[in-house]
Amino acid sequence: MIRLNITMTEPVFRMHHRIIYGDTDAGGVVYNANYLRYFEMGRTELMRTRFVPYSAIEERGLLIPVTETYLRFKAPARYDDCIIIDTSLAEIKKYSCRFNYRIMKEQENKREQLLAKGFTVHACINRQGKLTPFPEDLCRSMTMLCENG
Repeated sequence: MIRLNITMTEPVFRMHHRIIYGDTDAGGVVYNANYLRYFEMGRTELMRTRFVPYSAIEERGLLIPVTETYLRFKAPARYDDCIIIDTSLAEIKKYSCRFNYRIMKEQENKREQLLAKGFTVHACINRQGKLTPFPEDLCRSMTMLCENG
């Protein structure tokens, strides 16, 4: 079994999401691929709140596709659970960046149970699919967040 360190660096962006029935499988638990959607939800809102909406990056002719992902399941989520999606920008490089995630379930006693953790790595490319450096202004603001929290 691979053991990767998924460290949540400050600041951590936190959002809440209630599990809908359509996210579950025949066993009554959240279907595994939906956790990658939850990662995307956290990443999208972190970017919108702290940098720029993803749509503004696309307007510049750039895309930031996922090139690598890791997801470790710890416990299941079920229909109507309220989950917490924590997202942090772990690393920014000239051509890529990495986000770390932690998904937890709120319990009745106000404690949080870890359900899953992982990361995604993204490349910066142009519309022709060519690797392209992050724009200087975006790279600078992302770097400041990584360094300063």
